[in-house]
Formats: sequence, structure tokens, C-alpha cells
Amino acid sequence: MPDKADLKYGEQPGLRFACLLDGAGGCRDLGWEGVEAWKPEDGVLWVHLERDHPQAQAWLRARSSIDRFAIEALLADETRPRVDDYDDAVLATLRGVNRNEASEPLDLVPLRLWVNDRRIVTLRDKDHYLMALRDIREALVAGKGPSRVGALFARIAEKLVKNLEPAIDELEATADRLDESLLDRPTSQCRAELSELRRQAINLRRYLSPQREALFRLQAEDASWLSKRDKIRLRETTDKVLRHLENLDAIRDRTTILHEDLAAQIAEEHARSSNRLTLVAALLLPPSLVAGLLGANVGGIPGNENPWAFVLVVAVVLVLFPLELMFLRWLRWL
Repeated sequence: MPDKADLKYGEQPGLRFACLLDGAGGCRDLGWEGVEAWKPEDGVLWVHLERDHPQAQAWLRARSSIDRFAIEALLADETRPRVDDYDDAVLATLRGVNRNEASEPLDLVPLRLWVNDRRIVTLRDKDHYLMALRDIREALVAGKGPSRVGALFARIAEKLVKNLEPAIDELEATADRLDESLLDRPTSQCRAELSELRRQAINLRRYLSPQREALFRLQAEDASWLSKRDKIRLRETTDKVLRHLENLDAIRDRTTILHEDLAAQIAEEHARSSNRLTLVAALLLPPSLVAGLLGANVGGIPGNENPWAFVLVVAVVLVLFPLELMFLRWLRWL
């Protein structure tokens, strides 16, 4: 799902967009030629690339002047949230919700960032779509975006975390719905939904926990482009991540309790079924004994010559049923 800014630069291979901040909340759009011609004295440059595109990778390795070890980290396939400093620059990997329509509902995808005092380079995969970047891009186009590198970096981190709130709220709503309808729905369906809910909560927590540590480390960075206000915003973002983690822990605990309740309900259903079978077997035991004795192939069976013998046996069996019920209730087995 491309955003409006991506559509404009669809003819720029590997480049989602590039813009030069004007220092007043706005920006000027650039293509590959503008990126190649940019110099630090021109102003703050934001370049957003497709990580898995050959031209973007070639520019990073040959023209970006970024540390080669940082480039390998930026282009890595699998990575957890992290922050590494390179003199006055920062390499960061953060995670946000993928809003691609073909993705899973709660797919957390990486956004890789290289930031120094005059430039910020961000990378995402071609099939990933992060709404946070679209929102910031639209704010810059409207002249209401960040004016400095530190403010832009803090805004990206803030937006990535803020867009997690609807996903976690959806998980909490699912947990509430399951809690209310657990006893009124088929157990197989409830078990499947509980397992999926717990899997999603654990998957989110798997990436949010190191993301909290990464954001916490940023607050201690001595980078010249991170102002005190930027660090305050990063601290607020870190607090939000902490609250999200607490909510995920609560959801995980609730799913555990609900699963235990469901297991108890299944065990109770099995016990009731076993009791019914036991009752049927107990009721049929005396008639079975009578039938077995009368069916023995030996001489001297009473009623063998009497045409009313079978009717008499049936009558005895019918009388035995209520007597057995009374006896079982007297024993308090029913």
C-alpha cells in the first residue's frame, strides 16, 4: 500500500522519498539527483529508501559516506531493536506496525535509521508500509513538521510507538470478548482464539522489550543534535512502551487464566459424560445379569416351557429400573 509521497517518486528506483528540511517545519522534495548533489551546508536531508532494492544498497555502499559496519547493520535481513553510536551519529533499529493489507494484523516490521547532525537515512523493506512515516511526511509537506534532525528522529520514534496503541487495544478488546463469552461458545473455537491471542501478545512483547531498552539508551546519548527537549520526548515515548509492555503482560496473564478456565470446563464436561455412561451401565447391569442367566445353555432354566415366561422377565426388568434409581439416589450417587 504506497502512500501519496511514494506515488510521486515511483519512477525513482529504490527511493521512496527524499526531502530537504527548510528549518521552519516544511521541506523541499528531492529525487536521486538532488540526493547525490546534496551537501551538509544545504540543510538537513531526510532520505527514505527501500532496503532490499539494489540501487538503494549501491548508493549506501558507494555514495552515502556511512561507516561500512553501520551499512551492513542497516542492510541486515533480521534484526532486533537496537541503538549503536558512531561518534556523533546513531544507528538505530525500531519496530512499528506494518499496515500493508496483505500482512498479518499485528506484524511488527523494522525501520532502520542512520542519524547525524545534518542527515537522517531511513530504510524499510519494499513490502512493508509504516503509517508513522507517512504522517510525518504529510506534516512536512503541510509546513507543520519537525525543523531539526533531533526533532525529526524523536517524532519518528514517537509515531512508531503511538501507532501500536490501536493494535494493543484490539488485543484487549478480544480478551474482554473471550472472557464474557467463554462459557457460551464451542470449546474448540475458544481454544483457537485464545492460542492466537496469546501468540500475538508474546510476539509483540518480543520486540517491544528490546525497543524499550533501545529508546532508554537514546536518552543517555551525548549526540549534539539531540536537544534536551528531544530527550524529554524520547523519555515520554519510552514510558509509553513500558505501559504497552505492562498491558501485554496483563493480556498474557488473562489468556493463561482463561485457558485454565477453559480446561476446567472441558474436564467438567468430560466428567459429566463419564457419569452419564456410568449411570447407564449401572442401570443395565441387573437386566444384563438376568438375561445372561436365562440365556445359559444348561438344563433347568425356569419358564422354559411356559409361554408367559418372556413377558414375566420383561416385567421384572421394567420393575428393576425404578428400584435401581431409588437405590442410587439413596446412596447419593445421583
